[in-house]
Amino acid sequence: MSLIKSASTVSLFTLLSRITGLARELLIASAFGASAMTDAFNVAFRIPNLFRRLFAEGAFSQAFVPVLAATKAREGDDATRLLVDRVAGLLVWALLLTCVMGVAGAPVLVWVMASGLQQEPRGFEAAVFMTRWMFPYIGFMSLVALSAGVLNTYKRFAVPAATPVLLNLSMIVAAWLGAPWLKTQGIEPVYALGAGVMVGGLLQLLIQIPALLRLGMLPRIQLGFSALRTAWRDPATRSITRLMLPALLGVSVAQISLLINTQIASHLRAGSVSWRSYADRLMEFPTALLGVALGVVLMPQLAGARAANDTQRYSAMLDWGLRLVVLLAVPSAVALLTFAQPLVATLYHYGAFTDADVLQTTRALMGYGFGLLGLVAIKVLAPGFYANQDIKTPVRIAVVVLVLTQLMNLVLVPYFQHAGLALAIGIGALINAGWLLFGLIRRGSYQPLPGWGRFALQVALASALLAAFLLWSAQVVSWTAMRSVYGQRIGLLALVLVGSAVVYFTALRALGLRVRKLLGR
Repeated sequence: MSLIKSASTVSLFTLLSRITGLARELLIASAFGASAMTDAFNVAFRIPNLFRRLFAEGAFSQAFVPVLAATKAREGDDATRLLVDRVAGLLVWALLLTCVMGVAGAPVLVWVMASGLQQEPRGFEAAVFMTRWMFPYIGFMSLVALSAGVLNTYKRFAVPAATPVLLNLSMIVAAWLGAPWLKTQGIEPVYALGAGVMVGGLLQLLIQIPALLRLGMLPRIQLGFSALRTAWRDPATRSITRLMLPALLGVSVAQISLLINTQIASHLRAGSVSWRSYADRLMEFPTALLGVALGVVLMPQLAGARAANDTQRYSAMLDWGLRLVVLLAVPSAVALLTFAQPLVATLYHYGAFTDADVLQTTRALMGYGFGLLGLVAIKVLAPGFYANQDIKTPVRIAVVVLVLTQLMNLVLVPYFQHAGLALAIGIGALINAGWLLFGLIRRGSYQPLPGWGRFALQVALASALLAAFLLWSAQVVSWTAMRSVYGQRIGLLALVLVGSAVVYFTALRALGLRVRKLLGR
């Protein structure tokens, strides 16, 4: 399967995931608005998500996939299967201990994440309760990450990419049917969302089993101490553990930044945590469709090229990925900066979501939009280091960027409140991506192919024309005033988005850029 086909498959299912995720957020916003209780749910949901990103999609995946790909390339399927079995056994034991500790320590975790919730005792207690119920979600998702690493290494991208849809559908059912039922029973309706998270996590794990069975790679988990001792002594598992330590530090940097920002937001106006969460959901569309999709596809391919010492192919894949990032992330950033309010109003402005909520969410979204190019580029540049089993360099860069981001918070938050947090993250992402790019070029791992200057100018000119079109579209219609005629508002938004694509890609073609040729490369 070609890289563009693989990336398209991942992007298609990621798009479905983000659409259902947006529907989930829209339903939650309409049903609950932005309040102390929605802040409580968002904090409680972020705690297992934080650990998931640390251990599952973060450090574990970054260490596991390169070793797995190298084992497959050098030693074949039997050795790969044995490695999967041993890693799965160690992972299950680690998850059992982590989940028990997380449930027991929920009050401390909530206080560390968002002590400002104590301003509303009811909200703090709700966050603790939901954290205890949702913490085992990390166990499901860590095993999903193991399965996804195996499937992606064997170029089976569809199931891992489609998996998040199940979580979104589960939470939609919980908000749509579960919350009203709980209300009739005199129970806080927002608790239904916690149940939706747990059911969604279980479904995501179960869907991996048939795909792994077809590959013959379903882990045979042995929990006896002798099996664990044998697994621990395996050089490949020791290599994964060794790589996980710096990877854990690197991922921790991003999660520490998230923790600090959530802590700061919890001390701002009630609703600040939720406004950032709603903006984050919209920002995830371009970052997931572009950055995550390309990163998932490139990671095992780059690792395979490195294992085969094919430096030319390794560099060419990075170049191709970066050109796609610029081609698609720049106009997406332009849209978030110039057309944020119509997007927020059309997607969220219903039910309990007020005009003030639209304004505050718009400000956060524009802050993210400023650094969107960096946020997406990191997803392509960092795998360039991970594939070479160099995790320390991205970690060092991330640590410095964390410090810079928090220094920017000191300046930006007093002026822009929660939007300042988003803006600091965006600026930090641009610094991080630029540093990673410079590092790959300096060490000779990446050699840009000719034509970058002309390509960048073509994208810049087409994006400038797009910005003019979107600014006009944002001002010619009063988007928030169309709340009662939501059908017309949705139709207008669809027309503007289609028109934006036509304007941008027509301008590129007029400037001499052949997008199909770039994709085919």
